[in-house]
Amino acid sequence: MQKAAVIIPAAGQGQRMGQGGRPKQYLPLLGKPIVRWTLEACAAARCVSRLVLVVAPDDVDVCRRWVAQATGDKPVYVVAGGSERQESVSRGLAAVGDDVSLVAVHDGVRPLVQPALLDAVVSAAARHGAATAAVPVKDTVKQVRDGWVQATPERASLRLVQTPQAFHRELLIAAHNQARAAGWQATDDAALVERLGHPVAIVDGAYDNIKITTAEDLLLAETLLAARLRGPFPGARGSGEPFVQQQPGAPSGGAAPAAQVGPDPAAASAEGFPVRVGIGYDVHRFAPGRPLVLGGVEIPFEKGLAGHSDADVLLHAIMDALLGAAALGDIGRHFPDTDPAFSGASSLRLLEEVVQRVRAAGWRVGNVDATVVLERPKIAPYVPLMRERLAGVLGVGPDRVNIKATTNEGLGFVGAGDGAVAYATATLVP
Repeated sequence: MQKAAVIIPAAGQGQRMGQGGRPKQYLPLLGKPIVRWTLEACAAARCVSRLVLVVAPDDVDVCRRWVAQATGDKPVYVVAGGSERQESVSRGLAAVGDDVSLVAVHDGVRPLVQPALLDAVVSAAARHGAATAAVPVKDTVKQVRDGWVQATPERASLRLVQTPQAFHRELLIAAHNQARAAGWQATDDAALVERLGHPVAIVDGAYDNIKITTAEDLLLAETLLAARLRGPFPGARGSGEPFVQQQPGAPSGGAAPAAQVGPDPAAASAEGFPVRVGIGYDVHRFAPGRPLVLGGVEIPFEKGLAGHSDADVLLHAIMDALLGAAALGDIGRHFPDTDPAFSGASSLRLLEEVVQRVRAAGWRVGNVDATVVLERPKIAPYVPLMRERLAGVLGVGPDRVNIKATTNEGLGFVGAGDGAVAYATATLVP
């Protein structure tokens, strides 16, 4: 099989998602950013030799710190994109390298792509010069002008075009150069190649290879991905075998079946236990020279909490509550303080991993209630932001996240201002 580089444009702002300006590619999908699922799926394709992730200039440094974890032994380059998708792909193309003859382009917000589909598109491009994934149109399509139907195209000739798309590298470079010179703008790279007069082959895509554009798309993607993680999921036509993320403790040959990672949700309900409850507790002492992070929010204070990670005592208690409810052990088992990989780690990112593992075990978050005990500082002004950030990671509304704060009335080491304690309870539902 011929090898290809994959360009993943992910520099957009996602204005239609309604997430307060948060770029959609970083929104959590089963506890992990959407774009990370996309990277992992593309890296799993046999045809891929390297990857180029194109992000907003302000996101380059932070993305470079985690992308290697998503791509294994396949090199990944992170480059700054432009204000439009077309410019971002062009910049990614410049970073590919002259030793690559085939280039694929795949949207950063199509996280459910099957590796076999990427292999099929690249193989078609190797034979024909250009290829794209596409699916037949299910509904009748009308051409409309000023609110009136003008024509009804023959549905059999129509396709909904997806990514991945793949090309001979020199052909795609020529298409982008010509577009730049002529001032052309297109919504995909195949359209630029078509303008050169070069034919584009069609490869059967998959209806579950959705592009996450709206909040409804995110909900659908979560449902489809959760089904894959729970067990066998029939691949759509042309998509090959389903891609399932490797789970902790799974054998290297593939993902662990549901029985190995947690309860079957249907069985749990049948046994009369449709809800699980867990409790969590954590304590950290204060230490000078460290930032104080609580609930994923950095709070101005002269001292921070001591610990291997950022020592967010509140999130640690919540993580233990979630893991306890799913019978998955505790955070020490999943993120040991002897592992340098977690040194200084953001507890908000660790919480994303916990949520992913809870989901893989067949559960989703019902609600979380937590209490922080410390004398100073007062954290009430920061609680709304904490709830918002936690809700985004947990995949629930802020109305299902409750955070309380109290003092220890001057008693004990907490009352003396030497540290902080947090308690949490969490419910999980199938």
